[in-house]
Amino acid sequence: MTGTSTNQVWDPERYARTAAFVPEFGREVVELLAPQPGERILDLGCGDGVLMQALVDAGAEVVGVDASPDMVAAACARGFDARVADGQQLPFEAEFDAVFSNAALHWMGNLPAAIGSVRRALKPGGRFVAEMGGEGNVASVVAAIEWVFEKRKLDVLRLNPWVFPNFDGMHHLLHQRAFHVVHLDCFERQIELPGDITDWLGTFAGTFLAAIPEDERPAVLAEIREELTDSQLREDGTWWIDYVRLRFAAIRMD
Repeated sequence: MTGTSTNQVWDPERYARTAAFVPEFGREVVELLAPQPGERILDLGCGDGVLMQALVDAGAEVVGVDASPDMVAAACARGFDARVADGQQLPFEAEFDAVFSNAALHWMGNLPAAIGSVRRALKPGGRFVAEMGGEGNVASVVAAIEWVFEKRKLDVLRLNPWVFPNFDGMHHLLHQRAFHVVHLDCFERQIELPGDITDWLGTFAGTFLAAIPEDERPAVLAEIREELTDSQLREDGTWWIDYVRLRFAAIRMD
């Protein structure tokens, strides 16, 4: 699920197999949104459309956007109105009663531009409800990638596609772009992965792995896995990742 163009490649089938927990937790964000019948709602970073169904079931008219053509195709195959678009430059002007986003904003390198783009897409008084990664999100994974990549003289800062603001930073960004923040929460969430940590890396760390020659990637993944074994692998054989999430609801002010 992404809202801007990177060299991250999204495979809908792989995503459904290795990351089903993402839309599952996103249902809590749908509850915060409280979609109403007849509302026109934009799902920003709609992915394969799983959460679009929850919005449609509430009676809303829903448009989904995502930067991944493959994810958009998967959402369209479910029968939804989904379109390829950059979340930092949305092609809408005062069209939506609400913008909903789950696990997509942290993929947008220019977060201020994305928030401004959302504001333009909203009607006056429209609401922006979202959850994204916050400061410290997947910190152990990032540290392991940095360790392995720095040994290969690769610039991890340049490769890192993620933006994880803290509580105060997010509040400032929203306020600066004329949003009234009515809810903002930062919390930790431990995620049990459905498979091996390398499956998670293969799904979410493609931007990093693209910098590695294809024939070397298995060895690099094995090194990252080894770095994470002590902290993320439990005695029962399950892999866990420490997430930090920012969840907010804000109203477009005029």
